[in-house]
Amino acid sequence: MKRATHLGTLTLVAFTGLSACSGPMERYAAPSGGVMADEIPVADSAHERGLQNWLVGFKPRAMAAGISERTWQRSVAIIRYNPKVIERDRYQAEFTKPVWEYLDSAVSDSRIENGRAMLAQHRDLLNAIEARYGVDKEVVVAVWGMESNYGKNRGKTLILPALATLAYDGRRGAFFQQQFLDAMKIIQAGDTDPMHLTGSWAGAMGHTQFIPSSYLSFAVDFTGDGKRDIWSDNPADALASTAAYLARSGWTRGQPWGVEVTLPAGFNYGLGGKKVKKTPAEWAALGVRGVNGAVPNYGPASILLPAGSKGPAIMIFGNFAAISRYNAANSYVMGVGLLSDRLKGRGGLVAPWPRDGRALSSNEKQELQQRLTALGYDTQGTDGMIGQNTIDALVAWQRANGMAPDGYATIAVLERLRRG
Repeated sequence: MKRATHLGTLTLVAFTGLSACSGPMERYAAPSGGVMADEIPVADSAHERGLQNWLVGFKPRAMAAGISERTWQRSVAIIRYNPKVIERDRYQAEFTKPVWEYLDSAVSDSRIENGRAMLAQHRDLLNAIEARYGVDKEVVVAVWGMESNYGKNRGKTLILPALATLAYDGRRGAFFQQQFLDAMKIIQAGDTDPMHLTGSWAGAMGHTQFIPSSYLSFAVDFTGDGKRDIWSDNPADALASTAAYLARSGWTRGQPWGVEVTLPAGFNYGLGGKKVKKTPAEWAALGVRGVNGAVPNYGPASILLPAGSKGPAIMIFGNFAAISRYNAANSYVMGVGLLSDRLKGRGGLVAPWPRDGRALSSNEKQELQQRLTALGYDTQGTDGMIGQNTIDALVAWQRANGMAPDGYATIAVLERLRRG
């Protein structure tokens, strides 16, 4: 049986059960279910020629990395320049959402309701995964909800053409070259074939959106069928792989990701952030209290102030860092953590968000960095991304100017910097 897949003006024929390659045919059992790949938009001839020439030059590196001739031929047979992924890669939104708007979506009523339904539907599977890897099943389901809306949005982009295009013509060529190699290693291992290797425009794949390098490092065959299949309609391998990823990232059984706390009047905001760690008892001695009572000794913790002194305060533990290995953005980790809490039947945050503020644009963040650096508070770069170096510089400037040194970049802070 065969299925025609249209890539621009070219029609490729994918054989279910047989791979199209030069030389002897190789048997392959196609995954059950899955998604049909989107068509690749037609590219101009110059870009297409450029990519095909780049592939010729890249082949020796692939061979040196252990990619066989057969795998190479199977892979490049479907590769065409995809202008859509370049457009997505180069687009940067002028404004990003404030953390509370992001969390409103991440922990919406519908996502909570659907997550509870998934917990019920896959109860036996999730209990088995939790028993094997020691990661809370609600956290695994929360990642699933955040990454693909419980499998509904797994991505329909053919991964090999997307990664080859980004490796050739993207901003992060070295990164995507490695992902391209790793994607071919997945094909070579027999876990899927080029036409079923689908995902997002940037190479994230399956129910829980593994990039190829993470797949090779952490994906598991939980069903025991000999394949680590994160793409099919059956989410077992994908959910188990997520638990394995978190377990190997340092997940501690029985430890929360974070606990909401209240801060005392006159709290030293210089103690906020991930660099300062104290036990819950040590924080309690400074007047930090859990909103629901004393915080048990779950281990060293930091105080996270995602909206500065005017928003909630969260005592974060080692499991916060474990989730951040999946996605380093604080807002993402909070989304997973808060969603998992709701799936466990717990409430949300008590303290309100300062919803009257707005997020800085990328240009405004860059201006803030430039002004801080010019005043002697070096942000170690002016890339428009608020990282720990910028936060540290901002804290120092706020402290020197009689402000609450919470390191939170707002339009009011920028306007104060503009006034000198």
